Amino acid sequence: MAHYTAEILWSRSDEPFIDNRYSRKHILRFDGGIEIAGSSSPHVIPLPYSAADAVDPEEAFVASLSSCHMLWFLFLAAQQGFVVDHYHDIAEGVMAKNELGKLMMSVVTLRPEVTFSGQKQPTPTALLALHHQAHEECFIANSVKAAVRCEPRGSAF
Repeated sequence: MAHYTAEILWSRSDEPFIDNRYSRKHILRFDGGIEIAGSSSPHVIPLPYSAADAVDPEEAFVASLSSCHMLWFLFLAAQQGFVVDHYHDIAEGVMAKNELGKLMMSVVTLRPEVTFSGQKQPTPTALLALHHQAHEECFIANSVKAAVRCEPRGSAF
C-alpha cells in the first residue's frame, strides 16, 4: 500500500480573522520538495481574500484527474507501440449542487489532443480505446463520485 502526502501551510498575518476578512493564500508542499501557492477559488471567496495567481482546490482536482489520465495514456500507448510526441489537455470541471444541495465537482471533462510519430499510428477507434482504458485505470478517476468525461480533440476525429 502506497502513501502520499502533502503539507498545507497557512498563517494569519496581522489581519482580523473572525470577520472572515483574511487571506486564504497558503502553501502546498509536496514530498518531492516542490511548493506552490494555494488559495480558495475567487469564484468561492472574492478577491482580495483569495489569490487569483494561486492554485485552488477545484483546479487541483481537475489537474489531478487530467494528469492521471495522461500518465496512463502514455503508458498504454507505449505498451502498444505508439510513439506519442505531444499530449495537450484542456480539462474543465463544473461545480454544481448534488441531490443534498451541497456543492460538488459534478463533471470533469478532459479534452486531450495527442500527436504521434512513427510508422505505427492509431486508428480513431484505437485512439478512443486507449483513452477509455486510461480512464478505467486512472487511480484518481476511480476515487471520485463526479462524472469524469474524456473528449479527445484533434484531426483524428
